[in-house]
Amino acid sequence: MSEPRINDRIRVPEVRLVGPNGEQVGIVRVEDALRLAAEADLDLVEVAPMAKPPVAKLMDFGKYKYEAAMKAREARKNQVNTVIKEIKLRPKIDSHDYGTKKGHVERFLSAGDKVKVTIMFRGREQSRPELGFRLLQRLAEDVVELGTVESAPKQDGRNMIMVLGPTKRKSEARAEARRKKDEQKAASEATAPATESTEAPAPADETAEAPAES
Repeated sequence: MSEPRINDRIRVPEVRLVGPNGEQVGIVRVEDALRLAAEADLDLVEVAPMAKPPVAKLMDFGKYKYEAAMKAREARKNQVNTVIKEIKLRPKIDSHDYGTKKGHVERFLSAGDKVKVTIMFRGREQSRPELGFRLLQRLAEDVVELGTVESAPKQDGRNMIMVLGPTKRKSEARAEARRKKDEQKAASEATAPATESTEAPAPADETAEAPAES
């Protein structure tokens, strides 16, 4: 897999710039983006070359490559136990469907599985790849507590693809699921006898003497 273009290798007049913390800067001239990168002592990395204009992000590319290599090494260790699930979205998905799909992604990540998210473009949508990029970025931000982006959004024919990896390993996710199940079972057993041991109050003593008449 070829490396993304960085810094002076980016040969386009303008880019859609993303800041180092994921914030949207907007469309800027590439020379201005390079100046911002130099001022921040960062690299300008083209992360979505097929978008119009291409999407570039400010980052420490050396650190990014190192972390990516470490993630790849860790992924190889857990490859046998890792399952890749797939979720497909349309760029103009409505809020209800988005919530449903996001719930599936959260469930997969919680179980320790990777998720391949595919944006499917149809017809005129193919001329608006930025819609897919923004949707993938939104999804990544919404599930950030459960997973991280292992493969940044990239164009693949008519589709755009991103891969999310779980923050917990498969074994950790299974252990946590077992622990929660055991806790629920223990709580259920602890409360069950309480309803069976309730006794009715003792009847009033009917043999008590009536007060003497004066």
